[in-house]
Amino acid sequence: MVSSSDFRVPLVFDYVATFSWAASGAVVAIRKRFDIVGVFVVALLSSIGGGLLRDGFFLQRIPSLLVIPVYLPLIAFSTLLMIVLARHLTQISNNENFGKLVDVIDALGTPAFAVVGMQLAQDKHIPIFGVIFIGVVNGVAGGLLRDMVVREVPALLRPGQFSALTLVAACCLFELLTAYYHTNPTRSAWSTVAAFFVVRALTVRFNWQSRPILREVDKSPKGASRAEPRLL
Repeated sequence: MVSSSDFRVPLVFDYVATFSWAASGAVVAIRKRFDIVGVFVVALLSSIGGGLLRDGFFLQRIPSLLVIPVYLPLIAFSTLLMIVLARHLTQISNNENFGKLVDVIDALGTPAFAVVGMQLAQDKHIPIFGVIFIGVVNGVAGGLLRDMVVREVPALLRPGQFSALTLVAACCLFELLTAYYHTNPTRSAWSTVAAFFVVRALTVRFNWQSRPILREVDKSPKGASRAEPRLL
């Protein structure tokens, strides 16, 4: 199990991230008109996907889900809460507010999962770039699984509002604060989550977006032209 000797970022960060991603997955599944089992499965994959990959593949340890009894009840509670609120969620599911709701939830869970993964990687004495990579994977894997299960192209792979690059910057900030300035891990974690949330909120508010590498094909009456390279 995770002990205080090898984990200094409070577990509340992991709990907040788990609850947030479970809620995010449940909301998406409700919008897809899934039944209660489907909603729970999507919520489960959303919330534990990053942790399972982190623990089972990178850190080679028993996943926290199996040794800490809080996670499954927390995911179940988050799922049931979203189901109870389903009527209200249905009213916003067909307009742009739905996407903003999911973005706000993700903006809390993503950096929280990232700092948890980075702290555990640091305790394994993994080099700096490996720590940052594990943090990013821990932060985005749940959303990747969520989108794949509901048969959508993962947001991580599509041009759109900046998220992955913002997370990379947040992970670098956490590593800078803890490894180079020796800031208290708890303070560093809160600073990282706050910085990511503010930047993500600004991104959603002002709709800052990345661009595809290639332009769309010109469909003018004279004929379509070949796609031209375009920088991000």
